[in-house]
Amino acid sequence: MESDQQSWMEKAVKIALENVLQSHGGPFGAIVVKDGQIIGTGRNEVTTTNDPTAHAEVQAIREACRNLNAFQLSDCELYTSCEPCPMCLGAIYWARPKIVYFASTKQDAAKIGFDDHFIYEQIGIPYENRSIPFKQIHPENYLSPFEAWMESQDKVEY
Repeated sequence: MESDQQSWMEKAVKIALENVLQSHGGPFGAIVVKDGQIIGTGRNEVTTTNDPTAHAEVQAIREACRNLNAFQLSDCELYTSCEPCPMCLGAIYWARPKIVYFASTKQDAAKIGFDDHFIYEQIGIPYENRSIPFKQIHPENYLSPFEAWMESQDKVEY
């Protein structure tokens, strides 16, 4: 079992390395494994696609969910070349894999310019004091989508 995990992690790291060597994006790679098969792969494509959400973990989760035709990965394992950033962490928790394995740490990533510590700090700061201010606006019907959801007989809860 441990040798399988090592092998899967080596594949995730290889994706990250190839991404850099091909000048395709940042040094991050990820795979989703289910029942001993890779069902999703991802590499950092932020600069290639001009998509700030195109992180390796998000890309791998998207592909795995498409392949499973499901929005959760409850029987899956995620292998990522680096400890996930806050955005990817959120995506992982929404996808609900059974376990996440990572190689490099967020401190390793910070040493080469990928420091996400400031995002964690921003979460605890009052809206108006954040580096990007957040302002709440209440139109008259602002709760109507939530009310419709609560009354819906067709909703698929997640």
